[in-house]
Amino acid sequence: MALQHLDIATKGQGLYELTERVAAALDKAKAGNGLLTVFVRHTSCSLLIQENADPDVTLDLKSFFHRLAPPSDDPAMQWIRHRSEGPDDMPAHIKSALTAVSLSIPVENGTMLLGTWQGIYLFEHRDRPHRRRIVCHFSSDDWM
Repeated sequence: MALQHLDIATKGQGLYELTERVAAALDKAKAGNGLLTVFVRHTSCSLLIQENADPDVTLDLKSFFHRLAPPSDDPAMQWIRHRSEGPDDMPAHIKSALTAVSLSIPVENGTMLLGTWQGIYLFEHRDRPHRRRIVCHFSSDDWM
């Protein structure tokens, strides 16, 4: 698998699970043993590995990050200078800086070695819908 690109359509802030789409990319690549890198090509969203059993977890995460970095028109955010792209933009960059834009996941016999309750999520930090591009790259250690 050289590279696989996944496009994710978001509807605004929130967590969008993409575990099955990443697994399908591995299947398509006929992956064996190795390391999968998942990378998002944007600066106002991020990637997470998080619990995928209880939807309250993703809602609580969204609420936490909203409290941590509210919109720039909130009185607590008067210090923000970058405001040209709307009140959700700079807080989105802050949230992205505090999370991750890439993940490394070990793969054995073509299966991601995620824990029982772990899922891969795109964490959209902007209010309006976006189309996000994710790159998956599988590096095989079968040559060893």
